[in-house]
Amino acid sequence: MPSSDHRRLRHAVVAWMLIALLGCEVGEALKVPFRVNDVLPVLPRQISWPVLNNLHSAVDLLPYFVGSLTPSNASIKWKGACFYDNTAKIELSPASQGAVLYVKTEAAHSWTCMDLYVFATPYRITWDYYFSSREHTLKFDSWEEPAELEYVKQHGVSVFLMPSGMLGTLLSLIDVLPLFSNTGWGQNANLEFLKKHMGATFEKRSQPWRAYIDPSDVHSGDFLAVSKIRGRWGGFETLEKWVTGSFAGHTAVCLKDELGNLWVGESGHENEKGEEIIVAIPWEEWWELALKDNSNPQIALLPLHPEIRAKFNNTAAWEYARSMSGKPYGYHNMIFSWIDTVADNYPPPLDAHLVISVMSMWTRLQPAYSANMWNEALNKRLGTEGLDLHDIIVETEKRGIPFDELLTIPEQDEWEYSDGKSTTCVAFILSMYKEAGVFGPISSSIQVTEFTIRDAYMLRIFEDNQTRLPRWCNNENDQLPFCQILGEYRMELPGYNTLDPYANMNEYCPSLPPIYDRPSRC
Repeated sequence: MPSSDHRRLRHAVVAWMLIALLGCEVGEALKVPFRVNDVLPVLPRQISWPVLNNLHSAVDLLPYFVGSLTPSNASIKWKGACFYDNTAKIELSPASQGAVLYVKTEAAHSWTCMDLYVFATPYRITWDYYFSSREHTLKFDSWEEPAELEYVKQHGVSVFLMPSGMLGTLLSLIDVLPLFSNTGWGQNANLEFLKKHMGATFEKRSQPWRAYIDPSDVHSGDFLAVSKIRGRWGGFETLEKWVTGSFAGHTAVCLKDELGNLWVGESGHENEKGEEIIVAIPWEEWWELALKDNSNPQIALLPLHPEIRAKFNNTAAWEYARSMSGKPYGYHNMIFSWIDTVADNYPPPLDAHLVISVMSMWTRLQPAYSANMWNEALNKRLGTEGLDLHDIIVETEKRGIPFDELLTIPEQDEWEYSDGKSTTCVAFILSMYKEAGVFGPISSSIQVTEFTIRDAYMLRIFEDNQTRLPRWCNNENDQLPFCQILGEYRMELPGYNTLDPYANMNEYCPSLPPIYDRPSRC
């Protein structure tokens, strides 16, 4: 194409964009046929993709809770991503055999946009999309169970909007998939996500990126913080970091045996069957696996403070490690270390309504998975046994306990699950610390299964004098308060080594990004 044609194309594109943007201001009478967001994908890639990458992110995949439709309430109103004036109501069918949802959409911002909605109860999840201004209907021909009707009468059908609309949701899906890609593209996606949503910097380190460790300088109880930034685990850790505020996604602990050999205790070690279990393995084996790990782990060693090390009961620590060896990773209580409050642990637009809807969906798709992830833990909170998610919801209704409050009841370290005590990677370490005497007289009043990784590295139990760190632990330019032993990026642990342990620690703490502000003694 001649250069003059290129210029005309660019001018035409700019003109259409200006018209579309002006359409935001001039009102309904001059509603334009499209918006920039709607037509960018059909423009040349060099024009569209830089803009799309700024308009959408993985967070846009999270539905926004609009409201609940109950038969006894009037209609609800809200502003959508495409249609700015929306109302909805629900009517039970004759004899309450089912229901009809009426959704009226008006005032579309362009002729090409559409809105995508999710409608959910604890017993079903369905979706619909709308691209015309009119009243739409969505029918529930029957109830999944009698309990669903009672739930809808009391709490209604939850309505969620995909905030970016249909196109934005698809683009956000394109944005989130790279988080799990084991490529340089995937790694960059994880770094950019954490920079944008957590304020991480990922400052490049000077070489060498690997420390040559002298095991004689490492002691029992020294803490290993791991941050993976690519591949399957990199993607999962990125999302975990975002919701919890932790700048590391995995942990392990060092142990010395009676002969002075160095070992690593770890919950979440993948065995030859692909199962994640608790192990104690020789340091050399663990370090070799870390060096071969294609998730590009960044690893820091956090030495215990000499005073803490002096009272660390190594015999008790080993007894605990051996008693837990071979047991599964603590999936039962994994999410409950994160959820402490009714509303202030969910990064917007995530909320408790969405959590229960996701639980419901997974219960339908993977009942064994959901039983492992939350059913047993919720039964513990109710003092019941064997109830599935829907029975749990019925029980909470009988007792007058809102489900979002049930999620916040603190986990208890002594709870025994069907496969034994349940400890995540960090709960395993902190449980060992309890057995080894690290928490002293307040040990019985601390529930370490309530701790996230961030909560653990904020404990004031680690070395606070850089001159006592081993010479090999950082390269000469890092000047970190801990030892970074692997990784091309400088590890950040905000709040590191700042909080003295106290009774009932971390049982009611908020964790909202990007600041993750934490009240005193929550």
